[in-house]
Amino acid sequence: MKQQKTISLYWRCQLLGWSLAGLFWAFSAWLQVWQSPYPNGYNYWLALLHFVFDIGIGIAVTHTYHFFAHKWGWVYLKLAKMPVRLITAVIIMGAVYMLLVIGKLYQLRYFFNNGLSFGEFFSENYLVVLASGTRLMAIWVLAFHLYHYAVMEINTAKAYARLQIVARDAQLQQLSSQLNPHFFFNSLNSIKALIGTQPEKARRAIDLLSDLLRTSLYGNNTGLISLADEMNLVNDYLELEKIRFEERLQFGIAIDTDLANSLILPLSIQTLAENALKHGIAQQKNGGLVNITIQRQDEEIHITVENPGKIAAVENTGGVGLKNLEERLQLQYAGKASFTLGELPGNTVLATIIIPAS
Repeated sequence: MKQQKTISLYWRCQLLGWSLAGLFWAFSAWLQVWQSPYPNGYNYWLALLHFVFDIGIGIAVTHTYHFFAHKWGWVYLKLAKMPVRLITAVIIMGAVYMLLVIGKLYQLRYFFNNGLSFGEFFSENYLVVLASGTRLMAIWVLAFHLYHYAVMEINTAKAYARLQIVARDAQLQQLSSQLNPHFFFNSLNSIKALIGTQPEKARRAIDLLSDLLRTSLYGNNTGLISLADEMNLVNDYLELEKIRFEERLQFGIAIDTDLANSLILPLSIQTLAENALKHGIAQQKNGGLVNITIQRQDEEIHITVENPGKIAAVENTGGVGLKNLEERLQLQYAGKASFTLGELPGNTVLATIIIPAS
């Protein structure tokens, strides 16, 4: 199927603008004749000719400027370089417009009606027509360049937005590539600790790690995943770690049932769970309880992870996990998400993620 051609915005504006101007001048002439002692002296065929020539002259002069402005690159110049060029162009356009209009008027009307020579007619009318033409050309040139500057600003804004998106995606991909090895190396260390003493548990741990690896490789690590998928990952991870910690690790999970399809960053809750085990449970002689709570509050999703321990233990050991998570949240949600780490009474650390509800 052939694509239907449409008239460009430029030509629509040219035709509409000069047609409206021609109609205004035709109406003004009609009104002048109607108010005269001879109201029947208006020649409609002559008015039609004037209308057609007015449109043609206006388009011819302005489109010539359009051609040279693009050829010489004036539409891309900075404002500081434009005044001299524009003033010169408007004066020349006004003069050309005046010559064409006076020639049109002389040929279509005065030559046949009152026998004036072209020189006499020109000397009587050129100042009025020149002033009018210069004013029209100035308005047209100003509108022409304002439009092009607006288009340039819009294109610049779009290009900048595209660059921001590309940069953000590149950062997210880089952060994810840092986070996955960090997660799997820790898991492999857990399995290594089981191989010599508890081979059955080690085999089960390898199965769980295989599932985790499959999810990571075939999941969307640079975009968003459903809360249900993230929690499947967290459950596998906690089961894997429980094989190592045994009774030292207890965990509880509470999720609002209507949030299963909500979209969140991949490995975000898992990062908090890993942090809770590494800096909390692993540092406690008797282990402890990790509580994960996810609930909607107004237009936000609040994700909290509680574990025994001290914030100082997290700050002293550093690591990429939490810093990585905070940076990913800022990039993905453009500052509309937050991550906080606080200490509660009773030797408890509370990690909280707040994101916009999707």
